Amino acid sequence: MSKKDYKALGLTEEQVLDIYRTMLLARKIDERMWLLNRAGKIPFVISCQGQEAAQVGAAFALNREKDYVAPYYRDMGVVLAFGMTTTDLMLSGFAKAEDPNSGGRQMPGHFGQKKNRILTGSSPVTTQLPHAVGVALAAKMKHDPIVSFVTLGEGSSNQGDFHEGLNFAGVHKLPVITMVENNKYAISVPLEKQIASKTVAERAQSYGMPGVTVDGNDPLAVYDAVKQAHERALKGEGPTLIEAVSYRLTAHSSDDDDRLYRESDEVEEAKKKDAIITFAKYLKDVGVLTDEVEKEMNEVIQQEVNDATDYAENAAYAKPEEALKFVYEE
Repeated sequence: MSKKDYKALGLTEEQVLDIYRTMLLARKIDERMWLLNRAGKIPFVISCQGQEAAQVGAAFALNREKDYVAPYYRDMGVVLAFGMTTTDLMLSGFAKAEDPNSGGRQMPGHFGQKKNRILTGSSPVTTQLPHAVGVALAAKMKHDPIVSFVTLGEGSSNQGDFHEGLNFAGVHKLPVITMVENNKYAISVPLEKQIASKTVAERAQSYGMPGVTVDGNDPLAVYDAVKQAHERALKGEGPTLIEAVSYRLTAHSSDDDDRLYRESDEVEEAKKKDAIITFAKYLKDVGVLTDEVEKEMNEVIQQEVNDATDYAENAAYAKPEEALKFVYEE
């Protein structure tokens, strides 16, 4: 249940329904990818389940026509909100030639799409943070009224790129928002063995910027925090660090067995706070979502996922002679 009032945040019924629809779409694509992986049809899944609320709530607070995003590998909700399609994501999962991220060269979750201002990601974690800071520096130098937005997991906040990027952003008061999606686990390492401070957000004061911790299961709370950070950035007041606390509902990836490091009771307890359920209840309680609308939404999404799966599965692989395309200058 959201503690925020969507109307007080300046959102319309249509916008909050779109937030929910995008969250639900991300979940359904993710669930389909797990099925395809277990059927031996796609090689790898790195899941967004449990983090959709933070991702979509944040994306809706940005200017999706102008701002740049540097997502991390779980950010299906962010890239969907920024214009990537279900078919795009399925093409990536199947590693087909039409995959807009890399033409089938990269692992799934390595998002990148120039037309939608999604910066290409890489496998080493947190390298996207200095890239987002670089975009913000360019924006400031060119007096371009845009903001860059970068995400990462809380485990990644212990990497050098995190500290170097935030320090540079703080010194130069750059228009960049960093959101740490704290899902409690860095692969198998629990939060208490990763970070000595009480929160990730309190590290922000070291870099001369505000740090905010929000409920990552509440898309409206995340929307509000990112909206305020966005306004600060556009006013020239510099960067913000946001920590969205949620929970990773699946294993780290399709190659991970999370039963080795966490109890099933813990996961089941976390599922009670699943935003796909709690945000739907909130929307019903405030009279925005009805059972009929929810049923129709699920049916439309199911068809969209089915169509995208069929298209991507039957699409062509890249030609062998294109293996070095985009690697060397022609």
